[in-house]
Amino acid sequence: MTPRACIIDCDPGTDDAVALWLALGSPELDIRLVTVAGGNAGLATTTANARAIVALAGRAVPVVAGAAGALLRPFEVAAHVHGKDGLAGVRLPDGPPLAPGLAADAIRDVLRAAPYASVTLVGLGPVTNLALALAAEPALADRVAEIVLMSGAWGEGNITPAAEFNAWNDPEALQILLGLGRPLTMATLDLTSQACVTPGRIAGLAAQGRPGPAAPRGGACWQAALAILRALPPSPRMGDRGYPLHDPCAIAWLVAPLLFAAREGFAEMELAPGPSRGRTVIDRWGRTGRAPNLRLLETLDAEGFFALLAARIAALP
Repeated sequence: MTPRACIIDCDPGTDDAVALWLALGSPELDIRLVTVAGGNAGLATTTANARAIVALAGRAVPVVAGAAGALLRPFEVAAHVHGKDGLAGVRLPDGPPLAPGLAADAIRDVLRAAPYASVTLVGLGPVTNLALALAAEPALADRVAEIVLMSGAWGEGNITPAAEFNAWNDPEALQILLGLGRPLTMATLDLTSQACVTPGRIAGLAAQGRPGPAAPRGGACWQAALAILRALPPSPRMGDRGYPLHDPCAIAWLVAPLLFAAREGFAEMELAPGPSRGRTVIDRWGRTGRAPNLRLLETLDAEGFFALLAARIAALP
């Protein structure tokens, strides 16, 4: 089976780290480029984290810096979740320098060299870089096979009552992607809440890993992933019993789609100022009569998801 060519746009971020290791450990994916925006932390921090995450996996994927802020305003960081360093205090060895250039340009370069409908764009943070790339050269959208995002919610938000963090940080950018007319899959908060990390789940994961006497519980990536999972605070939205592991759900869809059930729907962004700004207004039942513009991931086989994480990340160096 030919690996799927992917560009991963991210803002590492604890769950971005786990998602990147899942992607880099999955032979189904051919990661051509990692682009980075601010979001979970400032751009200097997220780019340093992305370089370190990719390097720890032993991969030579170029990492390119992009947007330090949203299309219309600065990003809001999430240090209360990810810590000031973005990785909840887990230290990784420094990675190699950033690849030259800007993320939006690098994305367009990959797309220009690609055949029709052959590259999957994965957005794990505010999608400013992806929107800038495609808004500047809309004809390149036909090179995109699918857009896969961790973003949005059809229910309650997690940064405001109405909005999910990634969508709220740059709703104009997300609206650009929703209007491209390319296949788009979204893992919303309603889905990612099913990937709940509890103390019992962490204990079970810690008992897994790569077999063998040299590394009975996996390599450096697996140990770093476990350290991150242990460091994150429980979420009040989850009744303080654990926290949702958001971004790896988007990668898992690409690697193991049978873990999910999905339906088609229509989504548009609330862009007006006020308490609903950044809300993803999602019609799951055809009430608006609008033609579907996305696939919504609705349910997750959580046991299969965490088994996938363990198998793929523990196989990394």
